[in-house]
Amino acid sequence: MPLMISMDAEWGPAMRFKTGVVNFPKQMTMGAIQDNRIIYQFGKEVARELTRIGVHINFAPDVDVNNNVNNPVIATRSFSENKYVVSQKAYMYMLGMQSSGVMACAKHFPGHGDTNVDSHYDVPVLPFDRKRLEELEMYPFKVMINQGVQSVMIGHLVVPALDSTRNVPASLSKPIITGWLKERLGFEGLVFTDALDMKGVTKNFGSGQIEVKALLAGVDVLLLPENVEVAVKAIKAALKSGALTEERINESVKKFLKLNIDSDLHLPLIFQTKILHQIFIQAKRERSSKK
Repeated sequence: MPLMISMDAEWGPAMRFKTGVVNFPKQMTMGAIQDNRIIYQFGKEVARELTRIGVHINFAPDVDVNNNVNNPVIATRSFSENKYVVSQKAYMYMLGMQSSGVMACAKHFPGHGDTNVDSHYDVPVLPFDRKRLEELEMYPFKVMINQGVQSVMIGHLVVPALDSTRNVPASLSKPIITGWLKERLGFEGLVFTDALDMKGVTKNFGSGQIEVKALLAGVDVLLLPENVEVAVKAIKAALKSGALTEERINESVKKFLKLNIDSDLHLPLIFQTKILHQIFIQAKRERSSKK
């Protein structure tokens, strides 16, 4: 398996690097831009900066519809409270990135916009019926899937209308990932979990159990397991017992390799190590000046 470098860079590398990179506006600001060609160029420029530092996958755009003023975690990360604006801007951003060699990722399926709980610290619940979820929360995802987004990130959200199993978040739910995302919406790209060290999933499930459940649900890539050693042992044990099959693992491996080849992501990135050096030197100087 080729090594793939990913980054959470919704408004470019400045989301993670404090110095040495362009500090682009957040998605809410871009949502107010009328000319969608600017959003496309933004996507291309973000991709250019990411490839310069060796990044293949950007966990962006955020396609959550920002329709809850009390949402503590999405807010300015969303393009708009209007599902059509979110879909238009997200599509152009995705197109700009993917046309420039960086894989885009629509998140957080099935929609983290209308929650008042931050899944980093607790378990959000989407209490809405299927009709509402399909027409609002899932709408931008449908657009992105139809337009060729290469990956989707699953949120740590309990959604009773889609899976009535108690306390099971979407990120561990086969009815939601396989039943809705893959079968109903027809998504064939890579499926990522949100970070697996977040309370939205660790509050009710333990290391090892989480990773096996996610794979059984249809996830392809496990993002940031809380305890990698425990996770690997649990996956091996599940394979040995037959609870998890090699066919299921191979399905994800083949998908991963196919996307690599189809998107030229397997080709070596021509990135400048001096850029990374400059970023770290500037960060070190900033820290020193504050002492």
